[in-house]
Amino acid sequence: MVGRIIQLRLFLVICGFLLVQSCGCQSNTNQQQNSQDSLPTRAVDPAFPGDFSEPSSLRFDKDQISTFISRFPQFKSLTNDLQTFYSARQYSYAWYDTAGRIEQADNLFNKIMNIDEEGISQKAVYLDTLSSMMAETDAKPDPQKELMLTSQYFDYAHKVWGGLTEKQTRSLNWFLPKKKLDLPFLMDSLLRDTSSSLIKKGYSIRQYDLLKGYLKRYRSLDSLKKWNPIADENKSYRLGDTSKVIGQIREKLFLVGDLPVNSSSNHFDKELEAGVKSFQARFGLKQDGVVGPDFLRQLNAPVSNYIKQIIVNMERSRWIPVQLTDEYLVVNIPAYQLIAYDNDKVAFRMNVVVGKAVHKTVIFNGDLKYIVFSPYWNVPPGIMRNEVLPAIKRDPGYLKRNNMEWNGNSVRQKPGPNNSLGLVKFLFPNEYNIYLHDSPAKNLFNEETRAFSHGCIRVAEPKKLAVYLLRKDPGWTEKRIDKAMHASREQYVTLKDHVPVYIAYLTAWVDNTGKLNLRKDIYNRDQHLAAMILKK
Repeated sequence: MVGRIIQLRLFLVICGFLLVQSCGCQSNTNQQQNSQDSLPTRAVDPAFPGDFSEPSSLRFDKDQISTFISRFPQFKSLTNDLQTFYSARQYSYAWYDTAGRIEQADNLFNKIMNIDEEGISQKAVYLDTLSSMMAETDAKPDPQKELMLTSQYFDYAHKVWGGLTEKQTRSLNWFLPKKKLDLPFLMDSLLRDTSSSLIKKGYSIRQYDLLKGYLKRYRSLDSLKKWNPIADENKSYRLGDTSKVIGQIREKLFLVGDLPVNSSSNHFDKELEAGVKSFQARFGLKQDGVVGPDFLRQLNAPVSNYIKQIIVNMERSRWIPVQLTDEYLVVNIPAYQLIAYDNDKVAFRMNVVVGKAVHKTVIFNGDLKYIVFSPYWNVPPGIMRNEVLPAIKRDPGYLKRNNMEWNGNSVRQKPGPNNSLGLVKFLFPNEYNIYLHDSPAKNLFNEETRAFSHGCIRVAEPKKLAVYLLRKDPGWTEKRIDKAMHASREQYVTLKDHVPVYIAYLTAWVDNTGKLNLRKDIYNRDQHLAAMILKK
């Protein structure tokens, strides 16, 4: 089975996840504790228990497959998978044994009938036919019913574990490697493995299951019809205030889990302040414990909005392979955050600045290979044409004042503390000309919304990142790194071991404390994806 599951390195997320721009990288609140620590955690999916029918003397004629496809042409794309799977079994039945149809067939049918629990709106094809078949008591194997069950299983696997096609995800500007499903291998492994370990190891990241739990929870909340709007969004409330509105805020924070109990008090006490801070952390707001207009607008959003956001990010999670190295970097664009992993555990987090809406940071992955200390900034053609050349025409002294010089027919900025790339950059060669780098505009890392760049990713603590990347090289001490950053002379360092970098787009995830985090869809990606997957 070697090579049957394509082991693509994940990511970021997720999730879903942009316009390709040249990177003109010019020019936080306290680092958030509720980060997406578990974002790419390995999978746990107990979906289908094993004990399927082993290959036996119960067989059908191979021509039954072509007969079945003729009757049910919507399964035509599965023809090769069906032939591969059954030829390996010598066309023996999988869903029947000598006593008749096995219990797992009913388990599959139940999963298909409740596929909306997976955040999927599309119903199974030929559902009426499947329902009629399942209503019958099968003591004798039936090849057409057998093939219907296997085809439905493959179709379910595509929807739940595969998600949108590669072509569709690329239309959403998601250039991370997408998980691949080998359906015959998946089915065969499930038949042979009673613990379903393959599912647990490889077909959904842990985030998927965590989001699925919150989908159920928020749907239940929506059905209660208790999510009442709070009037006067423009007011502010803080510790010590008293108002009827405060009681309404308290109730809603209790319903979404930011308050453990609802005292129904209209007084803004310490308990409520802690709940407000919890909500602020989950939504990426400033954690000051004050209820302001932004807070109230978020709290007044319909529960259906949260549900849609969860479903969209469950879909993005389907695309993410789970085979990871022990050391990697993840950048989640809507969270404005980078997470460094060491031995598959979080080493640290730091705030980042990402591309503006007109210069979107691209969703893709690459291998970080080089660190450049005291770098030059080579002005990209777009910025050269639209910004630098007009500035030179207006002010002949522009280049000198900005520590720039001509370099052939282009312009570059010399190394130094005011260089637009700061004191260091981190390169993972890619077709989008995206990289990580320092920035002299340190104040931007304290903003709640940090989409300011031309597409590259500015990191708040570049020295910490350099130390992390060079920690296995005894020749690169922290002192030497600091000296190289301030040398005013460009120096390239090639990493002995390349480090995967995953740039992703997830607007919903569950953090390491088990709390649902939601972020603004800064590139307006969610609505487009929702339109593709939430078809009525």
